[in-house]
Amino acid sequence: MTEQQRIDSGKAPEPVGLYPHARRVGNLLFLSGVGPREKGSKKIPGVEQDASGNIVQYDIAEQCHAVFKNVRYILEDSGSSWDKIIDVTVFLTNMKDDFQIYNKLWAEYFKENPPCRTTVEINCLPTPIAIELKVIATI
Repeated sequence: MTEQQRIDSGKAPEPVGLYPHARRVGNLLFLSGVGPREKGSKKIPGVEQDASGNIVQYDIAEQCHAVFKNVRYILEDSGSSWDKIIDVTVFLTNMKDDFQIYNKLWAEYFKENPPCRTTVEINCLPTPIAIELKVIATI
């Protein structure tokens, strides 16, 4: 059996549940779902909430930049890098309104050697975010 190694990033936001940022198995790295939150706070870039915690408005571009940054932090803290991403599952809460902007930013971040990608719409995520990435990379 291949040995597994738990990896927790010192730069990425804390997980919202009992799971590691990533797990290494052989030369593969599996990241847990990554959102755009900021480390050490509940702040979500590009999200404005009311007093009850409901989303008033959000900026999908700002969330995309933040989630890509968090993925990069986890990859680098795991001994991998952005160019070693091989597969990404993207969860959007509003495909109709957000896909075009997200897809444009994706093309900017992955102009060289884009990974495989699956994009699905879901009705919500555990925190008030509009995007989450599930990433597989090599080390």
